[in-house]
Amino acid sequence: MKPPFTLIQDSISHDSVEALQILLSEAKCGDLIGFAFTAMYRKRNYVVNAAGEAYRNPTFALGMAMVLIDYLMQHANGAEIE
Repeated sequence: MKPPFTLIQDSISHDSVEALQILLSEAKCGDLIGFAFTAMYRKRNYVVNAAGEAYRNPTFALGMAMVLIDYLMQHANGAEIE
């Protein structure tokens, strides 16, 4: 039986381009197997979607999204998070 997924601290930049480059590099080498995302556009619209394992397992992706909600709530409330 495979061990469960574990939340780790990442070192991904908060700059959009740098963050995407890191994720692309991790996907190309096979380490990144799925992701769920939202993306904001200059024209004041946005998209939401999932890819890879996050798309194939929406129940788990929802759990990851809940952790993201907590992370963003802490940031919105002024907590220093990296």
